[in-house]
Amino acid sequence: MSSRPHVRAPASPAKAPKATPAAALAAPNTPAAVTPMGWMHTARFLTTAAQLHHLPAMDTPEIAFVGRSNAGKSTCINTLTQKKQLAFASKKPGRTQHINLFALGKQGITDAVLADLPGYGYAAVAKMDKLRWQQVMANYLVSRENLKGIVMMCDPRHGLTELDDILLEVIRPRVEEGLKFLIILTKADKLTRAEQAKALSIARLQAGGGEVKLFSALKKQGVDEVAQLLWDWTHPAGGAAAPAPSTEPPEEEPEALDE
Repeated sequence: MSSRPHVRAPASPAKAPKATPAAALAAPNTPAAVTPMGWMHTARFLTTAAQLHHLPAMDTPEIAFVGRSNAGKSTCINTLTQKKQLAFASKKPGRTQHINLFALGKQGITDAVLADLPGYGYAAVAKMDKLRWQQVMANYLVSRENLKGIVMMCDPRHGLTELDDILLEVIRPRVEEGLKFLIILTKADKLTRAEQAKALSIARLQAGGGEVKLFSALKKQGVDEVAQLLWDWTHPAGGAAAPAPSTEPPEEEPEALDE
C-alpha cells in the first residue's frame, strides 16, 4: 500500500494583541493629582510658640494669618482646612499670645506651613501685654525668613481699623520686595451684593498692591479661590514645591486662638 504524503494543517493566523486601556499604560502606583482644596485638607498641628526664638527654623514656605480679634480668622482657617477645631476661638479673645503652626502636605512630608497669629486689638487685654505681643508679632512679620505670604482678616462691615493700618505699614517694605499679601473680607454673607462690591473696591485701594477676596464660611464663598491662591504662593509655576522631610514634633494640644 502506497503511503500518503503527510500534509500539515495551515498555521492559525496570529491573534492581534488586545488593545491596552490607556489607564494601564500609566506608571504603576501613580498618585492622583493633588488639588488645592485637597492639599488644604491635609493640615495638622505642628507646634506652638510664645516667643520667636521658640519657633523652629524652617526652609518650608510659610503663610501667616493675622487679623483683629473677632474678624473670623479661626473660622476661616477651619473652613479652608475642613478641620472644625484646628484653630479655635478662645473664650477670652485676645488673652492667648502664641503663634500656632500647622503643617500642610502628605503625612510625613511638609511642603508648606500655616502660621496662626493671635487676634489683636481686644480692649480687655492689659496695655503692656498688648504692646509686648504687638512687638513680637511685628518682629515675626518683619524677620521670619521663610515667610512667603500674609493673609489679613477683615470684617467688611467695619473696614480696616487703625491697628490694621499699622500692621500694613509694618509689612509694606516686605510686600514691595515681593512678599505675597491677601486681605480676606470675612462674613461676606452678611452683606448685600452692592455692599460686597463697595467693600471690595475700598479694600483694594487700601491693600497696597495685595489681593482682596470676599469670603463666607457659611456660604462657602471664596473658599476655592483662597485655597488656589495659597497653593500658587507655595508652589511656584504650578509645580510642586520641593518637599522637605517632616520635622513634626510629638502631637500636643495647640493654644486657643482668637477668631
